[in-house]
Amino acid sequence: MKKNTLKYSFCLVFLFFLIACSTKKNTFLARNSHALSTKYNILYNGGIGLDKGLKSIQANNQDNFWKILPIEKMQIDENFSGDEKAKNPDFEKAETKATKAIQKHSMNIGGRERNSQIDEAYLMLGKARYYDQRFIPALEAFNYILYKYPNSSNIYTAKIWREKTNMRLGNDAIALKNIKLLLKNTDLDKQTFSDANALLAEAFLNLQQKDSAVAKLRIAEKFTKINEDRARYRFILGQMYQEAEKKDSANYFYDGVIAMNRKADRKYMMHAYAKKAEMFDYQNGNQDLFIETYNKLVADRENRPYYDIVFYEMGVFFDKYKQKDDALFFYNKSLARKPKDPYLIASTYRNIGNMYFRNTDYTMAAKYYDSTLVKLNPKTREYAVIQKNRKNLDDVIKYEGIAKRNDSIIKVHDLPDADRKIYFENYIAELKKKDEAKRILEEKEKEKLANIDRNTNSNNGPTAINPQSLGKADPNMGPLSPPSGNEPASTFYFYNPTTVAYGKLQFRKTWGNRTLVGNWRLAAVKSANNAAMINDSIINSQDAANALKDTVVIEKYTTAFYEKQLPTTQSAMDSIGKERNFAYYQLGLIYKEKFKEYNLASAKLEQLLKNNPEEKFILPSMYNLYKIYQITNPAKAESVKFDITTKYPNSRYAQILNNTNSDDLASPDKEYQKWYKLYQKGQFDLVLSNIDNLINQYSGDEIISKYELLKANTLGKVNGLAAYKKGLESVADNYPNSDEGKNAREILEKQIPSLEKLDFTAVDSKNWKIIYAISKDDTKTAKQIEEAIKKFLSVENFERLTTSLDKYNQTESFVVIHGLKSEAYAKDVSGVLRDDKKYKISHPAIIISSDNYSVIQIKKNLEAYLAPKTP
Repeated sequence: MKKNTLKYSFCLVFLFFLIACSTKKNTFLARNSHALSTKYNILYNGGIGLDKGLKSIQANNQDNFWKILPIEKMQIDENFSGDEKAKNPDFEKAETKATKAIQKHSMNIGGRERNSQIDEAYLMLGKARYYDQRFIPALEAFNYILYKYPNSSNIYTAKIWREKTNMRLGNDAIALKNIKLLLKNTDLDKQTFSDANALLAEAFLNLQQKDSAVAKLRIAEKFTKINEDRARYRFILGQMYQEAEKKDSANYFYDGVIAMNRKADRKYMMHAYAKKAEMFDYQNGNQDLFIETYNKLVADRENRPYYDIVFYEMGVFFDKYKQKDDALFFYNKSLARKPKDPYLIASTYRNIGNMYFRNTDYTMAAKYYDSTLVKLNPKTREYAVIQKNRKNLDDVIKYEGIAKRNDSIIKVHDLPDADRKIYFENYIAELKKKDEAKRILEEKEKEKLANIDRNTNSNNGPTAINPQSLGKADPNMGPLSPPSGNEPASTFYFYNPTTVAYGKLQFRKTWGNRTLVGNWRLAAVKSANNAAMINDSIINSQDAANALKDTVVIEKYTTAFYEKQLPTTQSAMDSIGKERNFAYYQLGLIYKEKFKEYNLASAKLEQLLKNNPEEKFILPSMYNLYKIYQITNPAKAESVKFDITTKYPNSRYAQILNNTNSDDLASPDKEYQKWYKLYQKGQFDLVLSNIDNLINQYSGDEIISKYELLKANTLGKVNGLAAYKKGLESVADNYPNSDEGKNAREILEKQIPSLEKLDFTAVDSKNWKIIYAISKDDTKTAKQIEEAIKKFLSVENFERLTTSLDKYNQTESFVVIHGLKSEAYAKDVSGVLRDDKKYKISHPAIIISSDNYSVIQIKKNLEAYLAPKTP
């Protein structure tokens, strides 16, 4: 009977289990069984994967505190593709678990979902896809919740996530509309209300409506229950008020971040201090309080990971007050922390470069600017500005070097013989000091290496070396001292180099030179000792040779070595003077036009005028000084104007200053139009031969940028695309605010890349040309070919062909026949012109399509077109 009871009980339990596992039965047991299994098994494991993936996003997406932070921390990968495949394994796990829950535990009975956890599964599915940057599939999951589960407890959360996804897809207007509708609902809890307002603020920011964004973000900050979000919202509000130059409001929110202290990630607090430092009033601010605050930050051990930021702000503080040494000290301490923020590193290098630039150490400034450019984003405006300044520094370094070198040569050459000798002797004395210091340093390095070798080889094996022992040697320790340990130093005789040396001397006095053999005191070893004496005499001879070598005076330590390097002819000195004057003139223009360093520019130009320069530099230098002094010293400007108008009354500059309209003096605009017309007529050689003189003549005038652009265009016509691009870059960098500079920059960005991509094509064309390449000086051949072609066209021009003489470069031109409809017809025409006795054009013809002809004219690469084609 018991057996039957157990048998039937087992069947009843099995049947009960089947009923509970069914997704088709709407029973209390089935609903709760599937809900529990969904929540505590599948969704639990999926939630672990989702949290793990979210933490990896937060760790990898480093916030850029130099810009206004995004309200949501997740940053979009610009190269992402919205495909259906998951990229992150953690989010893939969460998506798989959510899909499994939906597929195995969904109880859609009678058009309603009976499993209360399925909406949670869809929410997890949408979040996993959202964080994996697959926004369209994520939107489908959120929309499914809103469509199928209108009474879900997650309905408001799903709406917020749907609008977040819409914003990621660029649908900010739709998100705004839907969130405003959501906010009209009075059933929202505080956190949902905060999230909705934060989402609205982000949408307003995307639409550049910053005032509305601030209002909504303040509401979000007030109602959020998450401290991390509150700290982030306060920091963003501080940034936005700082950008609007409302310092009091910005400080209020930064102080709010600081007051949270350990309640949120410490990075917000430290960057809040940095932002407050950016707004410090360097004229009226309390300097002692600033330093005291940052000393406290440094003293706090919790702030060690952020020392790079603290030291940088201290460096900026001292930099603003022109305390160069202190600023450089803190900048270097910031770099020594090896910051992970590339813009912090770039800013530090930039500031140090600016310090060296202000102190006219242009070589060091250039090095730091190079380091800055490595860390900066090439797409930013700041990168373009620093790159331009760095290029300009090449010219500054070049001309400063020429000016200093030639000034020194001229100064020393003009000294009396006695003074010149004293000058060289003082220089030699300094040189000897430097060489001696260098020698001592090298010997110390060798001694360190020797100590390391002795320590390593002692006891027939390597021993541990105390790193501190390499920093400072013990002056009492001789070269043969043993490695020291914890035990007291031994007093063994042979460990003392003084007693060893004394003993060797006494031995030689008593016994002479003896070889190291047995029975060394016996006479039988005399011959060996004699050999030793011979060796000693050789050594003594070598010592004498070394002593003689030491008595030889090194040439660079003699005044004659430098005397003979000075120029001896007046023509050489004149050449050095002219080169020096040109360098000063160029430096004056560079400082004035490119760096706006008017004091440096005026100093160089004034020194140039004192150097008795060539006449061509005098008036342009005075006119540029007048322009500079109009900005820095109006009284001096009037003085320079008076000198120009009285000493050079008939000059163009005097007439410009006096506003004289003379028919004999062509205005800069009229002169430019004249040369521009020559350019349009194809007189490129004539324009190029005069353009540099015109640029020098009108140096300092606003029209100079027009001449520079004309030069770039002419070089492009003559030398091709590479020369054209280089000329445009010069115009864009040197005259960025002029119309010509802006035009050049636009061409560089929009046209040059497409021109560089041009290449020869093998596609059948309906427009062909026959060209004859003629040397520039071979006018006879060119005339014969032109006459033969004209004769041919007058008789057999059925296709209405035309001809022209096109410029190729400075040495070659093309006689071109246009209008040929096919390559075969072009070959027939060239054959007729070559073989027919009436024409007899023996010069080789080149058959080329119109497209390829354009390429060779743009790139000047005819040789590449004619080169044999490899199969």
